Amino acid sequence: MKKLNLLFIGILSVSALNAQDISDALRYSQDEIQGTARFRALSGAFGALGGDMSAVSINPASSAVFAQSHASFTLSNVDTNNDTQYFNGFTTSGESNFDVSQGGAAFVFENRSNSPWRKFTIGVAYDRSNNYDDNWNARGTNPNNQSIDLYFLNYADGKRLDQISALPGESLADAYTDIGNVYGFAHQQAFLGFESYILEPDADDDANTTYFSNLASGTFNHNYSYASTGYNGKISFNMAAQYEDNLYLGLNLNSHFIDFHRSTLLFENNSNAGSIVNSIEFENNLSTAGNGFSFQLGGIFKLSPEFRLGVAFDSPIWYTIEEETSQYLATVRDDGGSNITQVVNPQTINVYPQYKLQTPSKLTGSLAYVFGTQGLLSFDYSRKDYSKTKFKPESDSFFTDQNALIANTLTDASTYRLGGEYKVKQFSFRGGYRFEESPYKDGTTVGDLTGYSLGVGYNFGNTKLDVTFDQSNRTNKTPLYNVGLTDAAVIDRTNSNVTLSLSFNI
Repeated sequence: MKKLNLLFIGILSVSALNAQDISDALRYSQDEIQGTARFRALSGAFGALGGDMSAVSINPASSAVFAQSHASFTLSNVDTNNDTQYFNGFTTSGESNFDVSQGGAAFVFENRSNSPWRKFTIGVAYDRSNNYDDNWNARGTNPNNQSIDLYFLNYADGKRLDQISALPGESLADAYTDIGNVYGFAHQQAFLGFESYILEPDADDDANTTYFSNLASGTFNHNYSYASTGYNGKISFNMAAQYEDNLYLGLNLNSHFIDFHRSTLLFENNSNAGSIVNSIEFENNLSTAGNGFSFQLGGIFKLSPEFRLGVAFDSPIWYTIEEETSQYLATVRDDGGSNITQVVNPQTINVYPQYKLQTPSKLTGSLAYVFGTQGLLSFDYSRKDYSKTKFKPESDSFFTDQNALIANTLTDASTYRLGGEYKVKQFSFRGGYRFEESPYKDGTTVGDLTGYSLGVGYNFGNTKLDVTFDQSNRTNKTPLYNVGLTDAAVIDRTNSNVTLSLSFNI
């Protein structure tokens, strides 16, 4: 009868196979300053300037500022350093990545007729919009009676025992797979807790829906490791035009792609009197692949020979995303004075239904002052409302709850970028500063970001070589888990980048 019930419910419960949360939504909605060394040297404050391939990613009208066809390629090295505090524990970890971060070309076509449209440009550019290579370690003693058992108890609460346990003679791997296919992610987590002896039912009855923990109250030693790799990038197809002497207009059609892999591992130990389970090892792995589309509209207007005004609109990105997960759980329990190890290793890859994510749109306003051929100052301001991020289809009850959480937790955030450049003969000296507000209403789960940049360039004539160093800092309070064990690690993250670009006229 239980197997028949599983099959029947399976027909009705496909939509329950979800594991997405607010951290996924935010990860793919944010982007970093990426691009040419000159662009990064001004901290990305290029919306009113144009004349740079990475400026096209901010304002598509930028390519129409080129006097002739132009191309650039960029290499960058990113160093990430994390100083992590978890209660009484302090750790430091780092990650380094070297890659091609930008490449593109714009082709200029002059209009030799008497039309007020002076020239047209078409271009294509690749920009890595985010780098996901990261690792950090949270290690310390949790004094708040907070154990990973709360994670499993939370998911088990209200679920029937026969829905979170293996059938007689059924392997744990088969049971884990069947429960996931029929009931979904939450039941799988409860199954892991029950079959590892972390949880016990109040009554040994299939209809039981309440549980208690085999871990006694007290303190718990935690060693939590986070490691991720991957990137988010886009390929832009650009069209722009110059109207008379002072107006530039442009359009970008963007193809986005996601490649993200994450692994977390928790070791928990306790010596609390009365604990049956004294050691837990819990591993989770996630692989994400996605693609999306967006468009951008922009304009640059010369108010005078010195002053330039820019405005750009970034549409939402409409992503289609696929995810796979795998899990491993092992416990050591005291069984009559003997230590017994229980391993729940399904060796199963959970493949979740394809879903859609819509990121928020962004509006950018820019102002620049150009000192003839000697230098310039530039300022960009942009605003993005992260609370408008949405999982789709919105008719899905799980996504409805997640979207409500996003709307209540995230907020609109402003970004300020300031940059300057001064030329001495063939040399150009550059600097910049940026400030990004937290996308969270609490301002601490993800904190404000501050950054600065310094760069130098040399003009060989038809070819330019630029190098830049930039650094940013942000402090996050990251919960170890979104359910149960929600105590946070405080991560002070510093990103340092060295960027080298070669650009030339075609």
